[in-house]
Amino acid sequence: MTDTERHVEKPGPAEHQSPLVRNELQRAGVWFGLAIAIALAWLLAQPILLIMGALVLATMLDGGARLLGRVAPIGRSWRLAIVIIGVFGFLAWTVYLTGSQMAGQAMAMRTIVEAQIDRIGGWASQLGVTATPADLKSLGSQVMSSLGRVTAALMTTVGVVTSLVMMLVLAIFIAVEPKLYERGVAWMLPITKRQHFYKVADKMGWTLRRLMAGRLIGMLVEGIGTWVLLAVGGVPMAALLGVLTGILAFLPNIGAIISGALIILVGFSGGVDSGLYAVGVYLAVQIIDGYLIVPMVAKRAVDLAPALVLGAQILFGALFGILGLFLADPIVAMIKVYLEERAKTNGKAGSDADGGTGLIGLTPR
Repeated sequence: MTDTERHVEKPGPAEHQSPLVRNELQRAGVWFGLAIAIALAWLLAQPILLIMGALVLATMLDGGARLLGRVAPIGRSWRLAIVIIGVFGFLAWTVYLTGSQMAGQAMAMRTIVEAQIDRIGGWASQLGVTATPADLKSLGSQVMSSLGRVTAALMTTVGVVTSLVMMLVLAIFIAVEPKLYERGVAWMLPITKRQHFYKVADKMGWTLRRLMAGRLIGMLVEGIGTWVLLAVGGVPMAALLGVLTGILAFLPNIGAIISGALIILVGFSGGVDSGLYAVGVYLAVQIIDGYLIVPMVAKRAVDLAPALVLGAQILFGALFGILGLFLADPIVAMIKVYLEERAKTNGKAGSDADGGTGLIGLTPR
């Protein structure tokens, strides 16, 4: 046996011609690229969520234009312009008529809520509960601070206004010409996948329009109903509580809990009768929204399990803050639509493999 036969050279890690080395490099590249994608998604969480928020707002504007088209036989651009002007007009009217009043009530509400928490802590101490008012305040601070790192950027006035303006501007651009951006995204996909993408995009848009319609109706009913009923009963700060309840109605489950706590705390600050009346108003409004509006509008479009929505809100709130809470429901709805359409396509593909004639439903646009 010669020396060459005794010492057969094997490919090393620098030998790219080896199939084994190439395979390992490809696998390492996939995992490395996945790690980079996850890191970028985490670092760019705020702009990604802003874009998602803009898509949701664009869907709402488009839904308003479609609804207006049922009663006004004019071009889509004019209908969309009317909707946008109406939105800005409503915001300006709200700020102009209620801005100063709301600011004063907001400062007073903070004092009332803190005083009520102190009373609850003292009452609990008398019953032998070891929790003190300071513990309750600390718990509230921890809950608010645990909403994620995006919250810090959005909690300041400048951050809130800037984020809302950016989302609204993006939403207007997208709503003006949605097919342009849809074709742009489809252009990056293989030709064989584009028709399926168009179908999924149309289904997502339809679902979001129905979901947001239910949210808007619920916000109006809860906000105006709470405002009027609390004002009739003489509950303090009825206007502010109504506005907060309407805004928080966009958040299923969590929003109702937060608004209910505020209504009850402020209601009992005016006495036992006022507090009991506030509890009755809260229950009545929630029953009307939960058992009439949601089943008629939102649940028919997106049958999302309440536990799934609540879990998504907790997860998105912990990861991405307030904006994550607001977008948890629409994001879960879009994921559900995508998974359902993918399952239908895979099921049809399996049927075709067993003797079918091809995919049905992917009609050209």
